[in-house]
Amino acid sequence: MNRTPPIGNRFRIERCHRDMTTRRNFLALTGAAGLALAGCRDQAVASTPLTDVLIAETSRGLVRVTPEGEQVQGPAAVLSHDGARLAVVREKHLTLIEAPTGAEIAAVGVAAGWLPRVISPDGRACALTRTPAAVIPSGRARTPLTVVSDGRARELDLPGVIEPDAFTTDRNGLFVLDWLPAAKPDHYRVRRLDLASGTLEPLLTRNKVPVPSGAEEAMRGEGRQAVLTRSGQMLLTLYTHQPGHQHTRDLLSGRPGNAHAFVHVLNLAEGWAYCLDLPHPFGEGPPEGHAIAADTRDVAVVDSTSGRLAFANLDSLAVDRVVAAPMTSGAVASLALGADRRVIAGAGDRITVLNRDTGAVEASRSVPAPLRGMAVSRDGTRLYAGAPGWVHWFSSANGDSLGSRGIAGLTALRSAG
Repeated sequence: MNRTPPIGNRFRIERCHRDMTTRRNFLALTGAAGLALAGCRDQAVASTPLTDVLIAETSRGLVRVTPEGEQVQGPAAVLSHDGARLAVVREKHLTLIEAPTGAEIAAVGVAAGWLPRVISPDGRACALTRTPAAVIPSGRARTPLTVVSDGRARELDLPGVIEPDAFTTDRNGLFVLDWLPAAKPDHYRVRRLDLASGTLEPLLTRNKVPVPSGAEEAMRGEGRQAVLTRSGQMLLTLYTHQPGHQHTRDLLSGRPGNAHAFVHVLNLAEGWAYCLDLPHPFGEGPPEGHAIAADTRDVAVVDSTSGRLAFANLDSLAVDRVVAAPMTSGAVASLALGADRRVIAGAGDRITVLNRDTGAVEASRSVPAPLRGMAVSRDGTRLYAGAPGWVHWFSSANGDSLGSRGIAGLTALRSAG
């Protein structure tokens, strides 16, 4: 029997003593109307039904959670970087789905054994491989790849260990990770696959010229996390634990290079890449203690171990400030950017809300269990917090903890819409 008390009772019993002293001062705004996480109440918190569609990563694969119930997409499913689209393979059919509505974008037959890996920004194309995603793939001489676009499937046979990463915005190219050495991979370079010719090409520099031979960066991918900017034009990938790494600009200039953590900026429209270095001590702590979030203007990276939050402007591609972010040290980190210049950082069983312009802490409170991902609703009025086997949500209308819902096997909350 499940003896876990309801969310309201858990807050009231377990958190009331610790939170009561800060209750009167707790009000954090995010989204159109803001986010307010309430302190303890004298009465149990009422459970408000779920009104958004959530995508959760679980032990059963991806699950689409709606007010009406759950739709298990299974292990042969992938979510787009912005959380807006799903690609699912069932019974030799690939289906592309709008995640918030469940509407079918396209469907096409595929041979048995293909697994969806990457969806195009417009949701009309998908790249599939015969091997699942892995932190470090196994060695192989060649890589079979299927690309489905506008209802047509094309198979490619590429030399070496090739892993799809992102489509270009026009769907004429596919950015891939070219792992080396092919027999026993331990590092990779990011390259562009021309889908018309089937050839691999180097990326462009920020000045839009091809990277010269010998100057392509070698990456080891530890702690990779990727987010898409809200414009859909840039893919931002966080790398940690990269001591001695040499960027293309270091290789071209002869500098030694020694970046422990950086954000790899990939322009999906123009095909150039740039590495935005993060200052010490980012990259020193556990990879899972780092998290990244972005919108149309800023990218932010948090490190729970050092309790630091870095902001960078997407136009200048440079860190412009680092502020303190009180967090549970070393815990799995989550990060979200809201409207009204608020940042929500989470680690362990605590959420902290900071003003994006000043870095000032505007609110901090406990949540019932260690966080496993956060997401702000598309209208900005609700914050969803994932926890092992559960998702909890909070209202911005009146500051209440609205309720919770069990999601069997939940390991990470991916999106809300």
